[in-house]
Amino acid sequence: MTAEERSLLEALDTIVGSEEVRAQIYPIVERVRTELARNKKAQMTWEPIPLTIYGGALPSGIRSSWVFVLRAGATTGAERHPNSHQRMMSFEAAGDLQVRAGLSDGGEEQWQSNLLLSEPGAPLERRWISIPQNVWHQVVVPEGSDWVVVSFHTVPAEELIEERPDASNAQGTKQMLYLGLTESRK
Repeated sequence: MTAEERSLLEALDTIVGSEEVRAQIYPIVERVRTELARNKKAQMTWEPIPLTIYGGALPSGIRSSWVFVLRAGATTGAERHPNSHQRMMSFEAAGDLQVRAGLSDGGEEQWQSNLLLSEPGAPLERRWISIPQNVWHQVVVPEGSDWVVVSFHTVPAEELIEERPDASNAQGTKQMLYLGLTESRK
């Protein structure tokens, strides 16, 4: 991690660590958690966080923020964001944010685990991850508790693209806007 990226994550950590900010995020978490409980087939649910919650303190370049609640025991499958750099923190519980780590001896890309915790005293690298634009990633949530994360992106909420492999075309992908995903995808 570069010094500049670490500095940005530290700034975001200070902002999200504020009791005032957390108090405004909790009602969003509860709405998103309620939606996950209602939609038994969903692996995850989400909602953008209004940037006004952060009181103008966000570093330049951050254009949207999100709450995701990921179901216990879920593996979300590969996705990437072709138009955004994502920074994500573990807000409640724990999970594994895996990224593609390059080619193995067999020529296949391997997943690299990043086990993230929600313990405020844990090192920054155990609570936050930075996922550059176009990097494949997936979430693996252990059995037990749903995992709540807060995510920051470099594009506005209405422009955030999710890209996934296309099951019908081994070389292709499918793109969707996060705010345009249907209830069946949530």
